[in-house]
Amino acid sequence: MLTRISFTLASIALTGRASIVNDSTHPVKVDAKLQSGELLAGAECKLSNDHGTVTVKSGDTSQVRRSGHDLDIVCRDPNNSDATARAISRANGGMWGNILLGGGIGAIIDHNKGTAYTYPKWV
Repeated sequence: MLTRISFTLASIALTGRASIVNDSTHPVKVDAKLQSGELLAGAECKLSNDHGTVTVKSGDTSQVRRSGHDLDIVCRDPNNSDATARAISRANGGMWGNILLGGGIGAIIDHNKGTAYTYPKWV
């Protein structure tokens, strides 16, 4: 009986781990390159997912809302063609901790909040 109570209390304590460990946003640096491979600073880049859009100049870093959906990126410069990219959303350690330690409720909460996912820090 004591073991069951301990296990239940531990499960409750471990739910929502990614929400505790991760903020709802994280920094993403955006660089744009010309076809020659030269970096282009100052292009206007829009980073979009299901939680909204953030605008950042190429070469800079911005806070992006975490999500299970990929991050679509469009950079525009008046002297060049538009550039597009997609940053893939990946489950982070907090999500795996929820799954491995039996925090099914925590995994659902963190999935819905987006805190269980991370984008690359530099695109």
